[in-house]
Amino acid sequence: MGRTPAARHAARVEAALATDAPARSAVAASWQRSSERHKLDPAASAVPRRLDDAELRTRRDSVGPLLHAAQPSLDRLYQAVGGSGCCVLLADREGVPVDRRGAAADDAVFRGWGLWTGAVWDEGSEGTNGIGTCLIEHRLLTIHRDQHFLAKNASLSCSAAPIWNHEARLAGVLDVSSCRADLTEGFVELIRLALTDAARRIEAEVFRLAFPDARIVLTETGGLLAVDRDDLVVGASRAARASLGLSAERLRQPLPAQDVLGGRSCESLDGAERAVLARALARAGGNVSAAATALGISRATLHRKLKRDPSARPMPPS
Repeated sequence: MGRTPAARHAARVEAALATDAPARSAVAASWQRSSERHKLDPAASAVPRRLDDAELRTRRDSVGPLLHAAQPSLDRLYQAVGGSGCCVLLADREGVPVDRRGAAADDAVFRGWGLWTGAVWDEGSEGTNGIGTCLIEHRLLTIHRDQHFLAKNASLSCSAAPIWNHEARLAGVLDVSSCRADLTEGFVELIRLALTDAARRIEAEVFRLAFPDARIVLTETGGLLAVDRDDLVVGASRAARASLGLSAERLRQPLPAQDVLGGRSCESLDGAERAVLARALARAGGNVSAAATALGISRATLHRKLKRDPSARPMPPS
């Protein structure tokens, strides 16, 4: 009598673990963690554990800012992939989906697979899978069908991307999952592109909400800086920290934006005043009276300062 699909999958996993595959493959390394560290059986058939309603509410409350920031991007991502039988999951940093998008007609199927809010998808519970392995690997990845450690999940294709918060800490995982057998490699790649874009949008919104009074500056490498009214950097995204060499220690104190971004420095009181006058005039459209009012000084005082330092800005007609 032939072996069951679960038994065949378990034998394949065990054979891979008996070789040097874990040293060469991220998937096999995850299989090794699932087997040796978490003591999971690849042939196990139990459905994912689910939190009760009270536990799920607590999880959702704990990631309130992330949930709020993610809503438009979850909708947009689902619009891009939902028509092909995929669902979208937003999981917290412990691998528990706290929000999802999916077609009502597919709800029973996805709920049966555990692709639902409150299910526990960390690697210690479900072995190699999109959400759980992404939490370990800290990178965009796809766990396609029989790359899952547990045979019961081998019909799923899951792509996941990490989401980093404003302090460059892992905030959660964005996942697109499908149980369709006809999911092509080409469409998986399109899913990954849409997923990456959605994760970056969520990160940008989380960052913006964390610094509501700051000016958000986009760096050349796609990182984000939060700059206050004194032109001091008070926050930096993970991408900005990496590209600009900004350690957590350096960011404990505000940094002059000019020092971080480069460019000519003008560290003098005269230079600072000149910059203030130039900005006020620019905002007032060259109207000296309006600029003076905005600065809280008299028109005569502003005229005197401009005459003393004509390089601040050529005096426009008033």
